[in-house]
Amino acid sequence: MYICIIQNANFMEQDIPKIDLPEDCIIGHLTKNDIGLLSLYGNFPCRLKAGVFVLCLDGELEASLNLLRFKVKPKSFITVLPGTILQIHKVEGNIQIYFIGFSSTFIGQNNIHNAPEVLYAIRENPVMELEDTPAELMKDYFALLAKTYLAFNEKLNKEILSHLLSGVLKGVGAMYESNKGVKLGGNTKAEQICKNFEQLVIQNYNRERAVAWYAQQLNITAAHLSTMVKQSTGKTCIDIITAMVIMDAKAQLKSTDQSIHDIAISLNFSNMSFFGKYFKRYVGMGPLEYRNS
Repeated sequence: MYICIIQNANFMEQDIPKIDLPEDCIIGHLTKNDIGLLSLYGNFPCRLKAGVFVLCLDGELEASLNLLRFKVKPKSFITVLPGTILQIHKVEGNIQIYFIGFSSTFIGQNNIHNAPEVLYAIRENPVMELEDTPAELMKDYFALLAKTYLAFNEKLNKEILSHLLSGVLKGVGAMYESNKGVKLGGNTKAEQICKNFEQLVIQNYNRERAVAWYAQQLNITAAHLSTMVKQSTGKTCIDIITAMVIMDAKAQLKSTDQSIHDIAISLNFSNMSFFGKYFKRYVGMGPLEYRNS
């Protein structure tokens, strides 16, 4: 089953490699014998089109979600929303992981945006460490779902899976609400503007690099957006946009056989020369030199 997931992933699109699921829903259990599969996500970042809920019971992982690095320890619960850019840097120990994944098509057919406060909390804190009792309950729940999936996969129709997705989201929301270290809602106005900007960048960096365009989508001036982002992150808007563009370019150069010209076009550069100068300014070497390094 796990090999099927990898083989149906779309790695070679003209963009950062994307991964989706070949079925509406896949539920499973990964152990140390599956570390080789996890390492496929390690060489370069990829974008998950699917939504995935993960419970880590043993072992440790270091992973980046949307450029932020997290350490996943035993009794950690991870929610990976559709569109998340993922890279696994390290896997250690006697790994024991349960997961529930829903394909992008299925998620698109089921509105998951009815609880914006929960989605905001997930984006802010995709990795949550559980206490002993919640971790044990989640283990039992995931184990039961995994057994049910293996026994009755063909009978799990879209209606049942819709209820499952809704139930998992409500359960995740309850965990976030009970976690005192997690804030629901938008925090300060500056932080909310910044998070909305970051989400827009994740969705549009390969088409738009102008700060003014993002400000227009948020119905504020470019100057106001720049001030809010700098206040919240210490970075400029250009820093954040550039980080995404360069990360995508690096991933394509190393993990695809796309020509440099095609990579430049996929990232909306008018020509290869402009892309080469842009890349060298931020990386310190040209695209071809980077690809061959």
